[in-house]
Amino acid sequence: MKFDHDIELIEALTSIYPNSKRNTLRKMLTSGRVMVEGEIVHKAKQMVSAGSSVTVSDKQTAAKNSPAPAPKKRHSRIKIIFEDEHIIVVNKQAGLLSVATDKMEPDTLHSRVVDYLKSENEKAWAFIVHRLDRETSGVMIFSKHKWHKEYLQEQFANRDVHRIYHALVEGRPDKPSGTIHEWLLEDKFLKVKAVKKSHPQAREAITHYSVEDSDEYASLIQLTIETGRRHQIRVGLANLGCPVVGDEAHGAEGNPIGRIALHASSLEFLHPENDDPVRFEAPIPFGPE
Repeated sequence: MKFDHDIELIEALTSIYPNSKRNTLRKMLTSGRVMVEGEIVHKAKQMVSAGSSVTVSDKQTAAKNSPAPAPKKRHSRIKIIFEDEHIIVVNKQAGLLSVATDKMEPDTLHSRVVDYLKSENEKAWAFIVHRLDRETSGVMIFSKHKWHKEYLQEQFANRDVHRIYHALVEGRPDKPSGTIHEWLLEDKFLKVKAVKKSHPQAREAITHYSVEDSDEYASLIQLTIETGRRHQIRVGLANLGCPVVGDEAHGAEGNPIGRIALHASSLEFLHPENDDPVRFEAPIPFGPE
């Protein structure tokens, strides 16, 4: 398909597939199915010049042209999703701190990753790129070099990282999809609440959601976040009238599965070494009965 004006590639795909979800279109890009003038392009925000043709190959053709993924290594204390000489991506378990606080906790996901890397090279280190709440499970990335950490953090700061979460919530939102736009304040006791935009310490939080499945008791919701505020998903869903299952601090009625049902299911960003788009996923560990 050709366009008579300059357009971002992701918007071009939206025009070609108006009924497809944004996440589906992004998977087309990361799997190498999208071509501009016959050249495979991965970047969603790349500009397509007026008159250029955009085509999408089938999954089988794209698979033939894609390199085989590196085999996953196994380690007893961490679940490795992907590792190369530049980054390591792991599936964080619920209940484990991402990194130590000022209390200097000895057992965190970061300390476990450092121990693993040092078992192979005593000079190795894992640099912290981002965090997940203690109660949240799912995809986390660490870099092996300081300059890669800085580039990855820049992508997070510029909202260029595409993050998808899944939550199991009590009840069902009134609308099947929507955006939760709030201003959050974290008090001295580390409690987070929504406040007015005019509050001098308020920080903007934007969360998009869509219901994927539901029954009479609970709903499985997919969420994408534009901002990375502490507890923004949990507070937002509670204010929507659907607290996350197990999140008694934000109004959940109980904890039937022994954890807060919030999971970072995928992370998509540009690889810090070569700028190739990469996407990593961790299976959802819960869902409606």
